[in-house]
Amino acid sequence: MALLRVAAVWVVVAIGLFCGMPWIFDHVVMAPCHDGFASYRCLRALTSMFAGYGSEVLPPFSIHLINIRLTAPLMIHISTALLLSVTICAPYLVYELWRFVRPALYAGELRPVRRALLTGTALFYVGLLVGYFIIFPLTLRFLAGYTLTGDVANHISIDSYIETFNLLILCIGLCFELPVVCYLLSLMGIINKTIMRRYRRHAVVGIVILAAVITPTGDPFTLMVVSIPLYLLYELGILLMKDERRPAENNNG
Repeated sequence: MALLRVAAVWVVVAIGLFCGMPWIFDHVVMAPCHDGFASYRCLRALTSMFAGYGSEVLPPFSIHLINIRLTAPLMIHISTALLLSVTICAPYLVYELWRFVRPALYAGELRPVRRALLTGTALFYVGLLVGYFIIFPLTLRFLAGYTLTGDVANHISIDSYIETFNLLILCIGLCFELPVVCYLLSLMGIINKTIMRRYRRHAVVGIVILAAVITPTGDPFTLMVVSIPLYLLYELGILLMKDERRPAENNNG
Protein backbone atom coordinates (compact mmCIF):
# COMPACT_ATOMS: atom_id res chain seq x y z
CA MET A 1 0.00 0.00 0.00
CA ALA A 2 2.85 2.40 0.81
CA LEU A 3 4.46 1.76 -2.57
CA LEU A 4 1.17 2.48 -4.31
CA ARG A 5 0.79 5.78 -2.46
CA VAL A 6 4.35 6.78 -3.32
CA ALA A 7 3.87 5.82 -6.97
CA ALA A 8 0.58 7.72 -7.18
CA VAL A 9 2.06 10.91 -5.71
CA TRP A 10 5.11 10.61 -7.94
CA VAL A 11 3.02 10.20 -11.12
CA VAL A 12 0.71 13.10 -10.26
CA VAL A 13 3.62 15.44 -9.51
CA ALA A 14 5.52 14.30 -12.63
CA ILE A 15 2.49 14.96 -14.86
CA GLY A 16 2.02 18.41 -13.33
CA LEU A 17 5.70 19.24 -13.85
CA PHE A 18 5.61 17.98 -17.44
CA CYS A 19 2.70 20.32 -18.18
CA GLY A 20 4.74 23.21 -16.81
CA MET A 21 8.03 22.26 -18.46
CA PRO A 22 8.20 25.23 -20.87
CA TRP A 23 8.03 27.69 -17.97
CA ILE A 24 10.37 25.58 -15.77
CA PHE A 25 12.97 25.42 -18.52
CA ASP A 26 12.82 29.14 -19.25
CA HIS A 27 12.96 30.32 -15.64
CA VAL A 28 14.83 27.52 -13.79
CA VAL A 29 16.80 25.08 -15.93
CA MET A 30 18.04 27.57 -18.52
CA ALA A 31 18.45 30.50 -16.10
CA PRO A 32 22.22 29.94 -15.57
CA CYS A 33 22.72 30.43 -19.32
CA HIS A 34 21.79 34.09 -19.11
CA ASP A 35 23.64 37.04 -17.62
CA GLY A 36 20.66 38.06 -15.48
CA PHE A 37 20.92 34.94 -13.30
CA ALA A 38 20.85 35.81 -9.59
CA SER A 39 24.26 34.26 -8.89
CA TYR A 40 25.92 36.29 -11.66
CA ARG A 41 24.42 39.51 -10.35
CA CYS A 42 25.77 38.75 -6.87
CA LEU A 43 29.22 37.87 -8.22
CA ARG A 44 29.25 41.03 -10.31
CA ALA A 45 28.38 43.10 -7.27
CA LEU A 46 31.17 41.46 -5.26
CA THR A 47 33.80 41.89 -7.98
CA SER A 48 32.80 45.50 -8.56
CA MET A 49 33.55 46.21 -4.90
CA PHE A 50 37.21 45.33 -5.57
CA ALA A 51 37.44 46.97 -8.99
CA GLY A 52 39.41 49.83 -7.49
CA TYR A 53 42.05 47.39 -6.25
CA GLY A 54 42.90 46.03 -9.67
CA SER A 55 40.23 43.35 -9.93
CA GLU A 56 38.16 43.24 -13.09
CA VAL A 57 34.39 43.35 -12.97
CA LEU A 58 32.80 40.00 -13.88
CA PRO A 59 32.37 40.04 -17.68
CA PRO A 60 28.93 39.48 -19.22
CA PHE A 61 28.00 35.87 -19.82
CA SER A 62 25.50 34.22 -22.11
CA ILE A 63 25.45 30.96 -24.04
CA HIS A 64 23.13 29.59 -26.69
CA LEU A 65 22.44 25.86 -26.77
CA ILE A 66 21.72 23.80 -29.86
CA ASN A 67 19.69 20.67 -30.44
CA ILE A 68 20.88 17.99 -32.87
CA ARG A 69 18.38 15.22 -32.16
CA LEU A 70 14.76 15.23 -33.29
CA THR A 71 13.40 13.51 -30.16
CA ALA A 72 15.61 15.36 -27.68
CA PRO A 73 13.12 18.08 -26.61
CA LEU A 74 10.38 15.60 -25.73
CA MET A 75 12.70 13.13 -23.98
CA ILE A 76 14.45 15.89 -22.03
CA HIS A 77 11.12 17.28 -20.85
CA ILE A 78 10.02 13.82 -19.72
CA SER A 79 13.29 12.92 -17.95
CA THR A 80 13.52 16.34 -16.27
CA ALA A 81 9.92 16.11 -15.06
CA LEU A 82 10.59 12.65 -13.60
CA LEU A 83 13.79 13.76 -11.88
CA LEU A 84 12.25 16.93 -10.46
CA SER A 85 9.24 15.00 -9.23
CA VAL A 86 11.49 12.67 -7.24
CA THR A 87 13.26 15.68 -5.76
CA ILE A 88 10.04 17.45 -4.84
CA CYS A 89 8.48 14.27 -3.40
CA ALA A 90 11.53 13.49 -1.26
CA PRO A 91 9.89 14.62 2.02
CA TYR A 92 6.88 12.41 1.34
CA LEU A 93 9.15 9.49 0.47
CA VAL A 94 11.02 10.00 3.75
CA TYR A 95 7.69 10.11 5.61
CA GLU A 96 6.57 6.81 4.10
CA LEU A 97 9.98 5.31 4.92
CA TRP A 98 9.61 6.47 8.50
CA ARG A 99 6.15 4.90 8.77
CA PHE A 100 7.56 1.63 7.43
CA VAL A 101 10.60 1.32 9.71
CA ARG A 102 9.12 2.85 12.88
CA PRO A 103 7.40 -0.36 14.12
CA ALA A 104 10.70 -2.27 13.91
CA LEU A 105 12.66 0.22 16.02
CA TYR A 106 13.25 0.08 19.73
CA ALA A 107 12.13 2.96 21.90
CA GLY A 108 15.68 4.29 22.19
CA GLU A 109 16.15 4.22 18.42
CA LEU A 110 13.08 6.25 17.44
CA ARG A 111 14.48 9.68 18.18
CA PRO A 112 17.95 9.20 16.56
CA VAL A 113 16.48 7.72 13.37
CA ARG A 114 13.82 10.40 13.11
CA ARG A 115 16.47 13.07 13.62
CA ALA A 116 18.66 11.51 10.92
CA LEU A 117 15.81 11.39 8.41
CA LEU A 118 14.75 14.99 9.01
CA THR A 119 18.32 16.31 8.99
CA GLY A 120 19.20 14.30 5.91
CA THR A 121 16.21 15.66 4.00
CA ALA A 122 17.03 19.26 4.95
CA LEU A 123 20.70 18.88 4.04
CA PHE A 124 19.78 17.34 0.69
CA TYR A 125 17.76 20.40 -0.27
CA VAL A 126 20.49 22.73 0.97
CA GLY A 127 22.96 20.83 -1.21
CA LEU A 128 20.67 21.20 -4.23
CA LEU A 129 20.49 24.96 -3.67
CA VAL A 130 24.27 25.23 -3.30
CA GLY A 131 24.74 23.20 -6.47
CA TYR A 132 22.22 25.25 -8.43
CA PHE A 133 23.21 28.75 -7.32
CA ILE A 134 26.97 28.34 -6.80
CA ILE A 135 28.63 25.18 -8.10
CA PHE A 136 26.88 24.73 -11.44
CA PRO A 137 27.00 28.39 -12.56
CA LEU A 138 30.71 28.65 -11.82
CA THR A 139 31.39 25.36 -13.60
CA LEU A 140 29.25 26.39 -16.56
CA ARG A 141 31.07 29.69 -16.96
CA PHE A 142 34.44 27.99 -16.94
CA LEU A 143 33.61 25.09 -19.27
CA ALA A 144 31.65 27.26 -21.72
CA GLY A 145 34.61 29.64 -22.06
CA TYR A 146 37.27 26.93 -22.32
CA THR A 147 38.27 26.22 -25.91
CA LEU A 148 40.78 23.96 -27.62
CA THR A 149 42.09 26.73 -29.86
CA GLY A 150 40.84 30.04 -31.16
CA ASP A 151 39.87 28.30 -34.41
CA VAL A 152 37.43 25.89 -32.72
CA ALA A 153 34.20 27.43 -31.46
CA ASN A 154 32.14 25.77 -28.72
CA HIS A 155 28.64 24.73 -29.73
CA ILE A 156 27.04 23.22 -26.62
CA SER A 157 24.20 20.78 -27.17
CA ILE A 158 21.15 20.70 -24.94
CA ASP A 159 21.88 17.04 -24.13
CA SER A 160 25.31 17.89 -22.77
CA TYR A 161 23.94 20.81 -20.77
CA ILE A 162 21.12 18.83 -19.16
CA GLU A 163 23.42 15.91 -18.35
CA THR A 164 25.89 18.19 -16.56
CA PHE A 165 23.09 20.15 -14.90
CA ASN A 166 21.38 17.09 -13.43
CA LEU A 167 24.54 15.18 -12.52
CA LEU A 168 26.40 18.04 -10.85
CA ILE A 169 23.50 19.38 -8.79
CA LEU A 170 22.40 15.90 -7.73
CA CYS A 171 25.97 14.99 -6.69
CA ILE A 172 26.21 18.12 -4.54
CA GLY A 173 22.89 17.28 -2.92
CA LEU A 174 24.05 13.75 -2.13
CA CYS A 175 27.40 15.03 -0.80
CA PHE A 176 25.51 17.09 1.73
CA GLU A 177 24.31 13.82 3.26
CA LEU A 178 27.81 13.27 4.68
CA PRO A 179 26.98 14.41 8.25
CA VAL A 180 23.96 12.10 8.41
CA VAL A 181 26.01 9.17 7.12
CA CYS A 182 28.65 9.85 9.77
CA TYR A 183 25.95 10.08 12.44
CA LEU A 184 24.36 6.75 11.44
CA LEU A 185 27.74 5.01 11.24
CA SER A 186 28.55 6.26 14.73
CA LEU A 187 25.26 4.85 16.03
CA MET A 188 26.24 1.47 14.61
CA GLY A 189 29.65 1.71 16.27
CA ILE A 190 31.59 1.69 13.00
CA ILE A 191 33.23 5.09 13.47
CA ASN A 192 33.51 7.61 16.28
CA LYS A 193 34.75 11.13 16.93
CA THR A 194 38.26 9.95 17.73
CA ILE A 195 38.62 8.22 14.37
CA MET A 196 37.18 11.17 12.47
CA ARG A 197 39.55 13.61 14.18
CA ARG A 198 42.56 11.32 13.81
CA TYR A 199 42.07 11.05 10.04
CA ARG A 200 41.10 14.68 9.49
CA ARG A 201 44.15 15.36 7.30
CA HIS A 202 43.40 12.31 5.17
CA ALA A 203 39.80 13.48 4.88
CA VAL A 204 40.93 16.89 3.60
CA VAL A 205 42.89 15.22 0.79
CA GLY A 206 39.92 13.00 -0.04
CA ILE A 207 37.57 16.00 -0.04
CA VAL A 208 39.80 17.92 -2.45
CA ILE A 209 39.96 14.88 -4.76
CA LEU A 210 36.18 14.48 -4.57
CA ALA A 211 35.70 18.17 -5.32
CA ALA A 212 38.02 17.86 -8.33
CA VAL A 213 35.94 14.95 -9.63
CA ILE A 214 32.64 16.76 -9.11
CA THR A 215 33.91 19.93 -10.78
CA PRO A 216 36.45 18.85 -13.41
CA THR A 217 37.78 22.37 -13.99
CA GLY A 218 41.18 23.95 -13.62
CA ASP A 219 39.77 26.91 -11.72
CA PRO A 220 41.15 27.00 -8.16
CA PHE A 221 38.27 29.23 -7.08
CA THR A 222 35.65 26.68 -8.14
CA LEU A 223 37.61 23.90 -6.44
CA MET A 224 37.74 25.95 -3.25
CA VAL A 225 34.01 26.72 -3.42
CA VAL A 226 33.26 22.99 -3.49
CA SER A 227 35.92 21.87 -1.03
CA ILE A 228 35.09 24.29 1.79
CA PRO A 229 31.42 23.24 2.15
CA LEU A 230 32.40 19.57 2.03
CA TYR A 231 34.98 20.07 4.76
CA LEU A 232 32.45 21.96 6.88
CA LEU A 233 30.06 19.04 6.40
CA TYR A 234 32.81 16.71 7.62
CA GLU A 235 33.21 18.80 10.77
CA LEU A 236 29.42 18.91 11.18
CA GLY A 237 29.39 15.12 11.01
CA ILE A 238 31.86 15.03 13.91
CA LEU A 239 29.66 17.36 15.95
CA LEU A 240 26.58 15.23 15.33
CA MET A 241 28.28 12.09 16.59
CA LYS A 242 27.71 10.98 20.13
CA ASP A 243 30.64 11.04 22.51
CA GLU A 244 32.36 7.72 23.01
CA ARG A 245 31.26 5.85 26.07
CA ARG A 246 34.18 5.42 28.41
CA PRO A 247 34.20 2.39 30.65
CA ALA A 248 33.61 3.21 34.28
CA GLU A 249 36.71 3.09 36.39
CA ASN A 250 36.73 0.47 39.13
CA ASN A 251 37.29 1.97 42.55
CA ASN A 252 39.04 -0.63 44.69
CA GLY A 253 39.02 -0.09 48.40
